[in-house]
Amino acid sequence: MTETVDRSRSIAGRVAIVTGAASGMGAATARLFAAEGAQVAVTDLDLSACEELAAECGNGARAYALDVADKQAIAGTVAQIAADFGRIDILVNNAGVSSFAPLDDGDAYEEVWHRALAVMLTAHQRMVRAALPHLRASDAARIVNIASTEGLGATPGDTPYVAAKTGVTGLTRGLAVDLGPEGITVNCICPGPIRTAMTAAVPDEHKTIYAKRRTALKRYGEPEEVAHMTLSLVLPAASYITGAVIPVDGGLMARNA
Repeated sequence: MTETVDRSRSIAGRVAIVTGAASGMGAATARLFAAEGAQVAVTDLDLSACEELAAECGNGARAYALDVADKQAIAGTVAQIAADFGRIDILVNNAGVSSFAPLDDGDAYEEVWHRALAVMLTAHQRMVRAALPHLRASDAARIVNIASTEGLGATPGDTPYVAAKTGVTGLTRGLAVDLGPEGITVNCICPGPIRTAMTAAVPDEHKTIYAKRRTALKRYGEPEEVAHMTLSLVLPAASYITGAVIPVDGGLMARNA
């Protein structure tokens, strides 16, 4: 007979780090985690926005300025978070940058390429490695990497972003295999068309046309809808889900035409 184990569906009392939390999906995740009783380390380049969000979240949330492209900043910030909260249970690698660049754009393309990989791929493994000693001390350590449906397909002119996000899906699987024996789960969410600062420049009428043409649900998603999937993956009860790459895309990837 299989042993019955009490698997909590609460993150109350857990400590979570969310990168890129000043707006969009990161902010929605921080708010939701705090509402569910977690203490959240809100990190982003924009410290002022982080401070406002931390005050809004309450429940002991704290703000930290963090450039995830800076290796030393990651090491120092994660260490400070661990010291301030006394533990780290959850890491959400959400920070990202828009990275459209034509292939023949010379040095400008190279700059966009290196920035994309630094912020959206290299930073993920650095955050994991910096937090790992503390995650290992948790009885329900969870890592969620935010990729994109651009990691499952591609849009013209977007190769730096596509490469970085595709790398995130592979990194997730590799980390899941490496950390699985320790009970640390690592999963990946691939958001589709979501209303964030990154898509704010797209006129609403174009959003509507695109969504009706490409998604099963015929609409753009909201940041909170991604945050709820993230919450599901970080629950202590989500102990047998690892290495998963989950689209939250309104059925974008399900459609052939």
